[in-house]
Amino acid sequence: MPPHCDSKDGPVVTGAQAALDTGEVNEALRFAPEDAEGEIRTAFTKALQARSSSPAAREVADLYFAETVVRLHRAGEGAAFMGLKPEGLDVGPVIPLAEQAIETGSGEELVTFLSDALHEEVKQRLEHVLGLKARAGPGLVEAREYTSTMLGLQVWSHKLYGAMKASPHEGDHEHG
Repeated sequence: MPPHCDSKDGPVVTGAQAALDTGEVNEALRFAPEDAEGEIRTAFTKALQARSSSPAAREVADLYFAETVVRLHRAGEGAAFMGLKPEGLDVGPVIPLAEQAIETGSGEELVTFLSDALHEEVKQRLEHVLGLKARAGPGLVEAREYTSTMLGLQVWSHKLYGAMKASPHEGDHEHG
């Protein structure tokens, strides 16, 4: 998945900042699993105390708390924390459409985009398989290329279906 939850303008960092700004730790806790609650509460208390020292201390405390929350969020998904990513990274076309669907309550644009992308991908892959099938005669090299590509389409289709039916984050260690 493209960077999102671990970027400085992603929802986890935004939630961590909201927690510090409002004094409501639940704004951050909602992004991490229950077993991370103690560590987040401890980091929250320390960050709040440090923030009042100076502007520099506030900046360091905010970063410390955000990194703690993101690290524990990622651990809850079974993913490694590789540091906070900068703001403004391209998250691709799907995440903004999913966010829009959540905000508006309508998934039509997301469904249309995903359906169109799937349609185009299946069409291209099938055309490639059919082209190889037409050229695959008695020669072993061509037959193997066709067979490999034909089976590849089947396996890809099966994996795609599995991904559509999987729970969120299942096997997704790139998710943010």
